[in-house]
Amino acid sequence: MKTLIDLLAIPRFTNLTLLTNSVDATCEIESVEITETPDIAHYIPEKTFILTTAMIYKENQQELLTLIDSLKEKQAAGLGIKVGRFIEAIDPAVIAYANQKKLPIVQIPSTIPLGSLLHQLLNFLRYTKTEQLSYALDIQKQFSDMLVNDVSYERFIDSFGELVNAPVILLNPYKKILACSKHFTKITTSPDYYVKQLSQENIVLTQKKATSLLIEDSKNKKLQVAYYPVEINSYFPHYLVILNPEQIPYPVSDFAIDQAKLVLSFMLYKNQKIQESLEHLKTDFLTRMIEYQQSSSTKERDWLDLGTNYGLIKARHYRIVYIACHSNDSEKIRYKEEESQLTFQWLQEALDPRIKDMSLFKIKNTNHFALLIQHKLDDVETILLAIANEFKKIVGIQLVFGIGNIYDNIQQVAKSFIEAQNAYNEMLLATIDFEKPLTYYQPRGMRNLFEKINMTDIHYFCESTLKELAYPSEDSFIELRKTLKCYLDFQCEIAQTAKALFVHRNTVKYRIERCSQLLGKDIHDSVTSLDIRLALELSEETQDQ
Repeated sequence: MKTLIDLLAIPRFTNLTLLTNSVDATCEIESVEITETPDIAHYIPEKTFILTTAMIYKENQQELLTLIDSLKEKQAAGLGIKVGRFIEAIDPAVIAYANQKKLPIVQIPSTIPLGSLLHQLLNFLRYTKTEQLSYALDIQKQFSDMLVNDVSYERFIDSFGELVNAPVILLNPYKKILACSKHFTKITTSPDYYVKQLSQENIVLTQKKATSLLIEDSKNKKLQVAYYPVEINSYFPHYLVILNPEQIPYPVSDFAIDQAKLVLSFMLYKNQKIQESLEHLKTDFLTRMIEYQQSSSTKERDWLDLGTNYGLIKARHYRIVYIACHSNDSEKIRYKEEESQLTFQWLQEALDPRIKDMSLFKIKNTNHFALLIQHKLDDVETILLAIANEFKKIVGIQLVFGIGNIYDNIQQVAKSFIEAQNAYNEMLLATIDFEKPLTYYQPRGMRNLFEKINMTDIHYFCESTLKELAYPSEDSFIELRKTLKCYLDFQCEIAQTAKALFVHRNTVKYRIERCSQLLGKDIHDSVTSLDIRLALELSEETQDQ
């Protein structure tokens, strides 16, 4: 795009005189208009160069100050005033005010018709735009051919770097370098240095518009950097980073860069869909294995052979870790899907170098994941918490983990999966401590099955089963209850019960007979015995509730 300085340097326009500071004449010109109306600023786009004879200002040039204010507010490219027809010269006070406002003023001699000048300027600008458009289309064709030929990110970025004649970096949403141009082989500073600078600015993942900013290079000198979002998702775009964008040669324009971004987005989208199809195969395999191992089938299948392509190996330790993103339930479905995809990519890269022989699966019909650990790992908690902290720091997403028990056979992976899933669900019901968003599976006894039952129903069950022995207050009933519980704990062995209570065997017999009379049931009946045992446990837990 041409600036006012560029136009004035062209031979055919050398008779135009810039009256204000040249440093203020570097803004781009996209259009040119002729006008004699004082409110033209309301009807023009930004970056417009205005031509006028100043006819209405011939009696009082001070009114030009208001026009200058309105044009500056509109971000006009400048004001060209023809002298010798209505005004002989431009008042120095007007020029001084324009300098103060940093709006370029150009003097047009009386020998140049404004209509002819308008035509020449527009032709020049249109020729420039046509050339840029043609070049951008050539770029699109070149890069589209690369897309069809399935070139790598590295080759694409290297070609783009040659095109813009500047170092280029492609970042994924969590600031990892996917590719960089060959410019970095000729300079001492690595691309990671510049990415770290951007990370410190905390901008790459918070801006979704093309932006430029200043950072410091390795020699503490200011360096301009431009970055452009490459969107294949709605919430987590990739980024194209260009160093020294001010040195991009003509006729490369923003439109040309947009064409490169468009082709790059197709490349990223295609590769993402290919990867997702492979992940679906892994998900289906995990689902089949879990469902089959939970079924009543007694025939074992060779899961190690079937799962060779999914990372399964023969080992003596198998454990499942259930992983999920803790997010607001009100968040959009599309956001959660993209969050899940991003998290899966991060976990795959972060876990692989830290956990030997691991395999990561997406869980069907959810946005959650299952991590299969296939060797003894003593510091699993430390590793998972470190990864969760890193991910939250970079992307702002909280990970939570449910950990199942270890089994020595691949045929029991389903048990570890169910345990890990239950541990995760239990953590959701409790208050999550984000300093340690991790929990292990805890075996549930019979009492735990009644945790969600109404307390009134529990009291009713205990009292109907144990009668006066449910919540006794008299000493005699307390002793009977104690004897009954001890008797059942020792599998109805009178001798062991008497020894534990320090009483005679006949005393135990008498008390058990008395309990049978109070309850009106045969204590030795298997169903009755189970009810009594459960009632004793529940009444003990709920005595003060």
